[in-house]
Amino acid sequence: MELRPAVSSITMAELAAGPHATSDSAERAVRQARLQWAESVFRPLVFDLAAARYYGLIYALVLNQGRKPKKRLADLMIASVAAANALPLLTRNPGDFTGLENAVRVIAV
Repeated sequence: MELRPAVSSITMAELAAGPHATSDSAERAVRQARLQWAESVFRPLVFDLAAARYYGLIYALVLNQGRKPKKRLADLMIASVAAANALPLLTRNPGDFTGLENAVRVIAV
């Protein structure tokens, strides 16, 4: 069995949007290369029924903190995918996931 690093399909969607989010052609090329690298390296984990169920819990945790979950849709979906797969969530932005510790382990990288 081949072990490959995994990433949320939501994260892959964010990477796919990246080249279109800039008008700078050099930056667009960098973002396209990053997307192609990620597609070749990572195994995408889908947002499935289990992730949808975790999303409800994670949404409630955000509400309990007095934060607005709708503004953080992609982040919460990414956290839900990690939780549903019993995996830690590795991120460069750990503050985006504050208060979710009861649902998913967040590791700053």
